[in-house]
Amino acid sequence: MRRKIPLAITFIAGSFMLIQFFIPHRTTNAMYQTANTWVSIIGGVALTLGIGSLVAHHAARVRRRRPGWGYSVVTFVGLISMTLIGLTGGIGPNSLFQWLFMSVFFPLNATMFALLSFYMASAAFRAFRARTLEATLLLVAAILVMIGRVPIGNAIHPYIPAIADWIMDIPNTAAKRAIMIG
Repeated sequence: MRRKIPLAITFIAGSFMLIQFFIPHRTTNAMYQTANTWVSIIGGVALTLGIGSLVAHHAARVRRRRPGWGYSVVTFVGLISMTLIGLTGGIGPNSLFQWLFMSVFFPLNATMFALLSFYMASAAFRAFRARTLEATLLLVAAILVMIGRVPIGNAIHPYIPAIADWIMDIPNTAAKRAIMIG
């Protein structure tokens, strides 16, 4: 029961978002706008809690001079500088914030994804043994997304990156919205 109720709520909310996306209606659009407002509110609260947790954790590391405390200082410098640059210079297409985001964050993100891909592949192999239909679908989707996100995916078949993008844009977005609502 503890597992089925959250699954049912997630399924209902995800189905609602999916139906509203393909069959827009005045009533469902109003519900959709209300849900989006709630997602914004919950996201703002989560952002505030996340920043508070980040500051508390890294401040304790710097204060106690734990191993790797220099990385915590770099985290503070990044947090403060990006916040100040975003608030003072804006976040438009030609802003310093966008340049830093595209020139620093994007390459670092790609590096982290490349390093984590080996871990993800081994974890997926261990966790997603295709015993049920749901596990099989999840495994196939994970493989398609992982292959579609690297250049060799296009070399294997030109539709693989498009399929990976579709998985990330449509079902993944619907599931994320359903989880945020439910």
